[in-house]
Amino acid sequence: MPRVKNKKRFGRKRDQRRALILSLSRALVVNEKIKTTHAKARELRPFIEKTVTRAKENTVFNRRFLARRFSDEVAKKLIEEIGPRYKDRPGGYTRIVKLGQRGEDGAEMAVIEFV
Repeated sequence: MPRVKNKKRFGRKRDQRRALILSLSRALVVNEKIKTTHAKARELRPFIEKTVTRAKENTVFNRRFLARRFSDEVAKKLIEEIGPRYKDRPGGYTRIVKLGQRGEDGAEMAVIEFV
């Protein structure tokens, strides 16, 4: 029996989807606010929420986990700035705000940012 898949594919293969989510998350951590399509923002949200939850607790395991996934600059910012900012917050670190449709192709645009 086929398994139900609840992730968007974005017309890409698995490796390309992973690279897309990683690059969006890097941009979000560095800039703390990015403009993208609503579908990509919705796929990015659970990934970045789990990442920030890891960054809240400064342990050797979490540092190594983040260092494998991100560059040194991004991992350092997560551990030293973003993690402590949400120390007392149990979740919901990001906000998605719809912007309307893009002119060229009519894609629904959104801004995803840290709360």
